[in-house]
Amino acid sequence: MILRLGDYSFDLEDRCLVMGILNRTTDSFFDRGEYFALDAFLRRAEQLVNEGADILDVGGVKAGPGSDVSEAEELDRVVPAIELLKSNFDVALSVDTWNARVIDEAMSAGAVLGNDISGFSSPGYLANVSKHGGAVVATHIRLVPRLADPDPIYDDLQEDVKQFLSDRVRMALEEGIQKESIVVDAGFDLGKTTSQSMELLHSTSELCKIGYPVLISASNKGFVGEVLGKAIDGRRFGSLSAASIGAILGAKLFRVHDVAGTRQVVDVICAIAAAEAPSWITES
Repeated sequence: MILRLGDYSFDLEDRCLVMGILNRTTDSFFDRGEYFALDAFLRRAEQLVNEGADILDVGGVKAGPGSDVSEAEELDRVVPAIELLKSNFDVALSVDTWNARVIDEAMSAGAVLGNDISGFSSPGYLANVSKHGGAVVATHIRLVPRLADPDPIYDDLQEDVKQFLSDRVRMALEEGIQKESIVVDAGFDLGKTTSQSMELLHSTSELCKIGYPVLISASNKGFVGEVLGKAIDGRRFGSLSAASIGAILGAKLFRVHDVAGTRQVVDVICAIAAAEAPSWITES
């Protein structure tokens, strides 16, 4: 399985990719704006690269409810950050946005991946990615970003998610995005209860059957906290557990805050999966 992100090409047969989260927001649920200033942002980026990030994912608007962020403000947060990363690091750059103009200008600045949690709801989004020869993450969401969805109901959760993502893959292909440049994400916590997110994580191997690399975005999310009864600063080990289950079940990309820990977890799981079974297992 080959994944192409612009000029970067990854063979995912025996490896997983770690995507480090970089927030340029003042109200992130995780860091509360700690890395909003560009000097702090750059130091955080350097840390994530040193810890083994394959991809850096920059977001200028948080996914959940919060203060309005105009298109102009999102551009001001994201584009200079991409330019800064491009001039300092040799890693694939992703933008966590559902805005067509933002992804266009960010890709002009050096981004290669559009991480869109809205399911490509913005007209022109996919065309802009295709114009730059970029890649996309197709994510399932029941409603729209930034709108609370506390009581989601599905006819068949797994089938509904698979069908939604299959439709978004088709849309991306029809806009000229290459098959090797499409990733899918079940969208934990995006219009899902804790039990629904857990069910989707447990069924990762089924999502892999769509035929595209699966991204796990579980890092410090609400469903992890609810299972553990932990606030955000107590979810590290639960997040690593979710990543490990995803990797065992076939996921290939992991969007995380803890790059160092996730890098070790997925590298060991990939090494185990690639190893030949010991003779005592194969002997009858």
